[in-house]
Amino acid sequence: MMKIDANFLRGSVTPLITPFRDGEVDHEAYARLVEFQLANGSHGILVNGTTAEPSTLTVAERKELLRTAVRVAAGRIPVVAATGSQSHAETVELTEAAQADGANAVMVVTPYYIRPPQRGLLAFYRDIGRRTELPLLIYHIPGRTAVNVELDTLRQIANEVPTLVGIKQAVDNIGMVSDMLREFGPAFRIFVGLEELSFPMMAIGACGMMNAVANVAPRLVADLYEAVAANDLPRARELHFALYELNKAVFFDTNPIPMKYMMRRLGLLARNEHRLPMLPAAEALERRLDEVLARAGLLR
Repeated sequence: MMKIDANFLRGSVTPLITPFRDGEVDHEAYARLVEFQLANGSHGILVNGTTAEPSTLTVAERKELLRTAVRVAAGRIPVVAATGSQSHAETVELTEAAQADGANAVMVVTPYYIRPPQRGLLAFYRDIGRRTELPLLIYHIPGRTAVNVELDTLRQIANEVPTLVGIKQAVDNIGMVSDMLREFGPAFRIFVGLEELSFPMMAIGACGMMNAVANVAPRLVADLYEAVAANDLPRARELHFALYELNKAVFFDTNPIPMKYMMRRLGLLARNEHRLPMLPAAEALERRLDEVLARAGLLR
């Protein structure tokens, strides 16, 4: 495993949505979203994560989004590039491009749809990790990929991949978080990928969050991390409940359908446009999300 600075890759690293305009990626809107995150205390941004709808983007579009993020961030906060795909060749291309284009770290999802054996995951990460000098995070989201990373496999990856630094844990398994921290120590970066588990996972040692809800409430999410880091658990618990309904709303429909609607409703996006097979929020969902935003005090 790679040793990195104690303060690097911690906090709220927001997985940005991808804004579309008439079917094309809207880079001007994307630049504004990066600045919005900077202005509201986020500790980093994640480009081309699940919330960005990467499977509807071309490889060229994913590369260009990263270049926009790196240019706008201008070294003020870390930029993590999600470079994984079900295709090994695409993952290699995107990972090598991320290093060339100035990303500060890469995150590689377990290959989805294929359902590889554990030895295949080991070989996959061994190969990708040796192709880049950037810190590498595994993205563990079995609900999307249909494959679990077992602790023994993770142990082997940690032993054989010199650039590994941690994992994004988007699965309801706090026990595994404890197992990983006991196995690899507190320097192993574990990012929470399920909004509702942010406070409890960080309370036992997760280093931060990669939460879609930070697209609409970045300051609250950043403050939650800061409270836990300062060991102010009463304040963290208060923020946990302040965010609780918003966190649940993320999953009222397939992410980022609710997120994009809420962003449009709050004036952060001009339109909540998606690419097929994704669609904008239905009317009933819009009404439900309006109620959530009103109760959260975000609608004026």
